[in-house]
Amino acid sequence: MYSLALWEFLALAAASILVGFSKTAVSGANTVSLAVFAAVLPARESTGVLLPLLIVGDVLAVGTYRRHAHWGTLLRLFPAVAVGVVVGTVFMLWAGDAEVRASIGAILLLMAGVTVWRRRAAARAAAPEVPAADGAGARLKAGSYGVLGGFTTMVANAGGPVMSLYLLSAGFRKLGFLGTSAWFFLIVNVAKVPFSVSLGLIDGRSLLLDALLALFVLPGAYIGKACVDRINQRLFERLVIAATVLGGLQLMLR
Repeated sequence: MYSLALWEFLALAAASILVGFSKTAVSGANTVSLAVFAAVLPARESTGVLLPLLIVGDVLAVGTYRRHAHWGTLLRLFPAVAVGVVVGTVFMLWAGDAEVRASIGAILLLMAGVTVWRRRAAARAAAPEVPAADGAGARLKAGSYGVLGGFTTMVANAGGPVMSLYLLSAGFRKLGFLGTSAWFFLIVNVAKVPFSVSLGLIDGRSLLLDALLALFVLPGAYIGKACVDRINQRLFERLVIAATVLGGLQLMLR
């Protein structure tokens, strides 16, 4: 196992709780978890440790919101996401810890900007339950968001804000958003496992740590499910953005 001080394990445990919470309440909030994992563990290896925990959260989210997915949107996204995952895998083949750390920091800062844009776009949107009918513009938007989402999720497990922006801009309301997002990330994250294993990011040592940290994902998901209808999302997203910016800067300047 990794040699961790008590405070480091507690930081990872808190980040794991936030993984579960983000999957059932505020999608994209696990960018804070990403920053914590990359700060406590070697940046490159942290992506492999975090991935199984995200899958645990995805399973819990699908169990909660599975009936609200919009499969037409998912099928439109998956080909472009696959391209992004392959590009991200090629990047990880040559990138060392310093490059991955800087990339994660830059992605976090980009995602913070994306989240601000997302919130402003959502405030202006009329928001039907499902997106409008397919067209050339919709396919182009799905392709561009899909490639970026696939790359960011492969390199840094940071595809959440990209997909959040896409789903909100497509006009999803809360339940449709959570259901579609839950299935999307379960399928994509499971598909990433062979790539992560081949890159040496997931091994016996990382899975032992995951077995402990998964215990903290469960209460986080339960808290998120209980709070999703009560949470002051505007305040929480502001805190998430601030923490994401600080985490990104810390990684880039470390």
